[in-house]
Amino acid sequence: MAEEFTIVFAEEPAWDEIGGGINAHNKQYGGEEHFQRLCYVVKDAAGAVVGGVIGEMYWGWLFVNLMWLRADLRGRGYGHQLLERIEAEARQRGAKQVYLDTFSFQAPDFYKQHGYRVFGELKDFPPGHTRFFMTKEL
Repeated sequence: MAEEFTIVFAEEPAWDEIGGGINAHNKQYGGEEHFQRLCYVVKDAAGAVVGGVIGEMYWGWLFVNLMWLRADLRGRGYGHQLLERIEAEARQRGAKQVYLDTFSFQAPDFYKQHGYRVFGELKDFPPGHTRFFMTKEL
C-alpha cells in the first residue's frame, strides 16, 4: 500500500527540517560549503549601531546580504569602508567572487563604482522600480 502525504500550511516555518534537507542535498553535488558569516558595523559615540554590512560565505563566494547606513551618514565614506572591509575579509578567507542584490532606489551606482556589474534584474519589483543582481571578482 502506498504511503499517503498531506500538504498543510505551517504557521511556523520548518527551517531546520527544510534547510537541513536542502543543505544535505547540496553537499552531495557541491561539496562542503564552508559556511561563514561576516559582519562589520558602524557605531556612534554611545555605542549604538548606525550602519553596517552583513555577509555570508560559502563555496568560495561572498554574498553581501544586507548593507545599511543611517541617512545622515550616507555620502561620507562609511559605505565604501564597509564594503571594502567585508570584501577584504572574504578574500582573506578564500572567497574569489561576490554577489548581492539591490533596488533601483537603493545603491546600484554605488556598487558599480566598486566594480560590480549587473547580471540580472527584475523590473517592477517593487512596482515602478527594479531589483538588480550584481557580481564581481574579488
